[in-house]
Amino acid sequence: MKKSVFLFLIMFLSLVCLMQAQTYNIVIKGGHVIDPKNNINEVMDIAVKDGKIAAVAKNINPAGAIQVVDARGFYVTPGLIDIHVHVYQGTNLDQQYMNGPNSVSPDGFTFRVGVTTVVDAGCAGWRTFPDFKKQTIDRSQTRVLAFLNIVGDGMRGGPFEQNLKDMDARITGEYAKKNSDHIVGIKLAHFNGPDWTPTDRSVEAGKIADMPAMIDFGGSNPPLSFKELFLDHLRPGDILTHCYAQLGGSRESIVDTDKGEVKPFVWEAVKRGLILDVGYGGISFAYSQAIPAVKSGLYPHAISTDLHIGSMNGAMKDQLTTMSKFLAMGMDLQSVINASTWKPAQIIKREELGHLSVGAEADIAVLNMRNGKFGLFDYTGYKLETDKKLECEMTIRAGRIVYDLNGIANPVVLPRRRN
Repeated sequence: MKKSVFLFLIMFLSLVCLMQAQTYNIVIKGGHVIDPKNNINEVMDIAVKDGKIAAVAKNINPAGAIQVVDARGFYVTPGLIDIHVHVYQGTNLDQQYMNGPNSVSPDGFTFRVGVTTVVDAGCAGWRTFPDFKKQTIDRSQTRVLAFLNIVGDGMRGGPFEQNLKDMDARITGEYAKKNSDHIVGIKLAHFNGPDWTPTDRSVEAGKIADMPAMIDFGGSNPPLSFKELFLDHLRPGDILTHCYAQLGGSRESIVDTDKGEVKPFVWEAVKRGLILDVGYGGISFAYSQAIPAVKSGLYPHAISTDLHIGSMNGAMKDQLTTMSKFLAMGMDLQSVINASTWKPAQIIKREELGHLSVGAEADIAVLNMRNGKFGLFDYTGYKLETDKKLECEMTIRAGRIVYDLNGIANPVVLPRRRN
């Protein structure tokens, strides 16, 4: 008995010494690295150690690495950043996106499409944010950040989001500033009145917090002017989400659909620093707007999904499907990756994210460009046919493999949830 215990201890200590002697935790070999921040667009290797990017070089020796990933034929990018999602999921059936059934749980929808960071787009206001943090942010493996709703209750739905008395710029701004570890901006959404007050209060809260305001615009009745919004109310760095929405009737949009041209004031606003976010959603993206814009060179600054139960099974699907649509419209791959990694990180002032610099946290996506016949449609039924579509092979979050579609890591180690 004593001999068997002694042998077990020897084996255990040998294993510990072997692990301590490992050069790297993970080496990713032979992938085509696209890292817009560092202007890398070529075949390179990446080494990961202790949760950080340890090396990016032409030929990293994998000897001694705990796991080696065969990324030949794949693209290796920073972990994708989706800056418009709804993940404050709950069981209050009389509510919508704030602790209600319209939001989704992040981890079930992120890693399988290469997303390592999401930004909840205003589900919580200052009054409900503590519960959101405890319920979602603290429990998710996905990095969850947030835009704080100008409405104190958040996206509760109905009359709650029309209540001007619950839109306090000072309280919202100060709360966001105090909780800037998790809050990255202010959100206005779903307001239907013909009134600039919610916009102005959101921008004011953003000034107080030194953060951008994200504006979901177009629901006002009668309509308010996009030109006035862009040039008279928003600051450089503020964000128009749902930028390619096809708004009905006399409502505003960024493209003159009769002429197929981007409206002149939009170019002026972008030159001033207006940020365009896709925010795809269920009915917030139409090719009638996106195709003329992309063909004219008006690319989105951020490609995002507006993930919720009404969009994930519709035309939107997921982050990679949305990115594939921009490829099909003529946007180059480098620009698509930039709008899904480094640029969103800059927009939300989290420049430690969205790149593969040595020393950065190792959030990495390994993507396959599938060849075939694919139909990419919008909610109006218009379809683009393409022969290329992005698919996620592997996702690494904070140096851990959390998704491996086809077992390209050797040895394969099943991901474990961290407590």
